[in-house]
Amino acid sequence: MRVLFRKSYLQDIRLFRDGVQAAWYGGFLALALSAPLWLDGYFLDELALVYIYAIAGLGLMILTGFSGQVSFGQAAFVAIGAYAHTILMGRYGLPFVLSLPATALVAGLAGAAVGRVCSRMHGLYLAIATLSVAIVTERLLGGGGAFTGGHRGLPVPEMTILGLAMDDSWKTYLVNLTLFTGAILLTRNLLRTRSGRALIAVRDSEVSARALGVNVAFFKTWAFFLSAAFAGVAGAMLAHAFYYVTPEVFGMNESIRLLLMVVVGGLGTIHGAVFGAFFIVLLPTVLSLIKVWLPAAIAQSGGFDSLIFGLILLVFILFEPDGLYGRWQKVHHFFSVFPMYKKRGFQRQKTFLKTERLR
Repeated sequence: MRVLFRKSYLQDIRLFRDGVQAAWYGGFLALALSAPLWLDGYFLDELALVYIYAIAGLGLMILTGFSGQVSFGQAAFVAIGAYAHTILMGRYGLPFVLSLPATALVAGLAGAAVGRVCSRMHGLYLAIATLSVAIVTERLLGGGGAFTGGHRGLPVPEMTILGLAMDDSWKTYLVNLTLFTGAILLTRNLLRTRSGRALIAVRDSEVSARALGVNVAFFKTWAFFLSAAFAGVAGAMLAHAFYYVTPEVFGMNESIRLLLMVVVGGLGTIHGAVFGAFFIVLLPTVLSLIKVWLPAAIAQSGGFDSLIFGLILLVFILFEPDGLYGRWQKVHHFFSVFPMYKKRGFQRQKTFLKTERLR
């Protein structure tokens, strides 16, 4: 068991807790970089999909986990990113290195507009408002005619970076890994800044944050902007992964999947987005195996996947509110203090809903 002693306030805002943690992250990065050497194309594509969903999860984590704003419309910003990137590259001939930041800006501005309108909403009302944004976005994309391709969708241009075609699985894998690493570093550094601490203060108590001089409306809008920008980048890479974009791909099921990802992974933690991304990508494979043993009437019903997603979300909220990462922390703590542990120290703690007034 290691005990870290605080010697300065700067230790709380370091990028890594200590050298051991930095070495672990360096080892994981080296393992991820070496994956093309020992994995075939299928597994590289699946791992690249994990990175894409982790980027979208980090955006939703900033909004829901760090600023406390529940959103059922994250898929709308993913869709905006996918379509904006496809149109900028395919119709206007913008290169990938310029189209990707432009896509993040477009999606971020859309998120900021939604955040500004919803800055005074809380709880159920905010969830309904973001849900309506997802529904309206899907309808607008489907009725966009030749501009968005309507319900037929649009083909996604080939990814080319500085004249090099990304036509192999290992090339697209490395691009997604680079973006995923950059998203984690940006999110981690955000939490070390004044803006990150202000977002957490707004999440914990808007009244207290306002009393300390925090502009609550601005930081709520800022959280929407960052969340949508991350979702836009994820949408752009998801478009390249699918080769073709249609409005139905970014429907309500996708919003539920993204929210399920951050709740199951561990709300309010960067690691939770990564854990949740692995869970979301592997879940369809597990469901396909389960459907084999179920009656055809149940397995082939349209709402079966949504029902399973909802049940998993409910189980984690009731029995493991800290998610997979919270469970991992408990297991890690158990082995770090073994055999000097106490059974009482591992009893489940009750989590109560935080509220500031009766609504």
